[in-house]
Amino acid sequence: KRLNLASHPDGYLIGPSLSTAEFVDSSAEMVIAVEKGGLFTRFVEENVHKRYKALIVDTAGQPPRSTRYMLRRLNTELKLPVYILSDGDVYGEHIAMVIVSGSVGAAHLRDLTVPDAKWIGVWGTDIIKYRLPSDPLTDMDIKRIYELKKDPRYSNGIWSRELDMFLKIKKKSELEAFAKYGLTTIVDKYLPEKLEEAKSL
Repeated sequence: KRLNLASHPDGYLIGPSLSTAEFVDSSAEMVIAVEKGGLFTRFVEENVHKRYKALIVDTAGQPPRSTRYMLRRLNTELKLPVYILSDGDVYGEHIAMVIVSGSVGAAHLRDLTVPDAKWIGVWGTDIIKYRLPSDPLTDMDIKRIYELKKDPRYSNGIWSRELDMFLKIKKKSELEAFAKYGLTTIVDKYLPEKLEEAKSL
């Protein structure tokens, strides 16, 4: 049975059968993984999949194994770059890291990782740059940042820089914060700027 993943306006659930299905054809040039269903819906409504020739994947927070396996296959078999958008907080950064290098308990399962994936936001630096509405970090947030700073995977690059930035500004923002500037701002302004920035990551 053939299935066109663009044929249903709400997309298709990534379960074991879909994540292991044979890829027949794709015109996509990239994969955009988003942390939240609300943003997934917004991207579909704004035709992000057509405008950017992208497959959009809703990770629904911390992505389940079937979703991570699908991201891995799209990257390795179809050679599609994977870009990750998550909330601008320590938990969003960790979700991105799990996609890139796995969870601590399953880091040895390479079929569930996408080492080439790029976390493009929302960064702590984005909160300042785009003047996003934000909330103060809680004691729990700060504790979690210090826990991740002990993890060697967060010791360099944007991973280290953005943990330090969250600590510095003591703020966090959600993906929905861009709505302050209009419902299409995240698609028309933020996304293209971040995809361009990703070229240097």
